[in-house]
Parts: sequence; structure tokens; C-alpha cells
Amino acid sequence: MSTFLDLDEVQLDIGRRDRCGFPEVIYGEGKTKETILKIFRAFAEKDIDAFATRIDAEKGTFLQHHFATSGRTFRYNVTARTFRLFPANCVETKPHGKIAVVSAGTSDAPVAEEACETALWTGTEVVYFQDIGVAGPQRLQAKLPMLQDAVAIVVVAGMEGALPSVVGGYVSCPVIAVPTSVGYGANFGGLTALLGMLNSCASNVTVVNIDAGFKAGYVAGLIAKGNQRNR
Repeated sequence: MSTFLDLDEVQLDIGRRDRCGFPEVIYGEGKTKETILKIFRAFAEKDIDAFATRIDAEKGTFLQHHFATSGRTFRYNVTARTFRLFPANCVETKPHGKIAVVSAGTSDAPVAEEACETALWTGTEVVYFQDIGVAGPQRLQAKLPMLQDAVAIVVVAGMEGALPSVVGGYVSCPVIAVPTSVGYGANFGGLTALLGMLNSCASNVTVVNIDAGFKAGYVAGLIAKGNQRNR
């Protein structure tokens, strides 16, 4: 049996869930809204939990208008720029585990919420803490008790990117650092934060690409799923 669908401009990988744990994710930038709709329809026919990132407002409105009368449950997060189309026979299951998403500032919200929506799509419980950057360290200290039982923590920060190292020094789980392009000129579009995170002295910190909230949420979901499987 073929594990992909030929949709002309798209070769849709419908076997990825079996190989990699989760279905293929649609990257919305560079695709027309008609192509994205075609992909969602194909996933819907296979009853696959479909998820797309980088869906701007125009594409989001287009998809919402189409699926509003379809009887299918969907969620569009305009801040995260994500769109999810739930399976027709969606059954609520117990989350794989708990992860936390921590943002340094409210300007980091688009990336942080992308991580949240991605982790939720993987079947993970998510707790989200905003605006607790190192400029006000007492804010992080107040949230630490709620981070201790997370199986992974996604930390999203721009500027100098210091927050993941600080969080890493307080917890025993993996910390997935996400540098953002938020910052003044010497931030260099997130490069300063990226280099700072890569040079973290906290041993439990690993780093994904600039503004890659999706990648962080996906990896956190894999960690949570693996943690549950190994119990």
C-alpha cells in the first residue's frame, strides 16, 4: 500500500504517523490557500488529525469559511498562525504528559503560542506562562512550583536569550530553548539570542532554530509521548 498521496503539486505523506509518531504537518508559507485546503481535505478523507503552521489571516479566514459548514471541528489560532482540523471521530484521550511553555515577553507570544498549539496537537497537556523574563526574576521564581512536574519545558525568548539557562538551573527535565527575532539592532534578527542559547552552561538546555515554536512543541510532544511509553 502506498504511504503517500499524489495531489499534483504536493506529495502528501500519509504514513508518517506510523513511522514518526505524528502525522505530517502542513507548512503554510509559500502555499496557496487552495493547495492548503486540498491537503486538509485529503487528510479529512483519511480521518487524520491535520495541523498546519504559518497560516496567515487571509488563509485562516478562507479555511474557517470552508469548514464552518462541514460539520468538522477546527481551531484557528490567529496569534500562533496555526490551523487544526480534528478527525471526524475525535475521542478525547488522556494526555501523554505535561509540558510547560514559558515566554520571556509578550512580544514572543506568536512563537510561544505556536509551540503550545503544536504540543496540544501531539496529545500533550500544556501549561503556558507569559512575560516572565530575566528582567524581573521574581516572576520566574513565583512560577517554579508549577514547572517541577513538567516532562519538558519550552522556553521562548528574544533579546539576549538568557531565560532558558536560568530555567535550566532550576529543573530536572529537558529545556527546549527557542530564540526569537524580537529585539533591537544588535539582536540581529534573533542571532544573538540563538548564539547565547547555544552557549548555555545549563546542561539540560537544547536549542531549536530562530522563531521555531513548531519544532520546539513537536519535540516536547515526542518527549512526553516517550516518557509515558516508558513508564
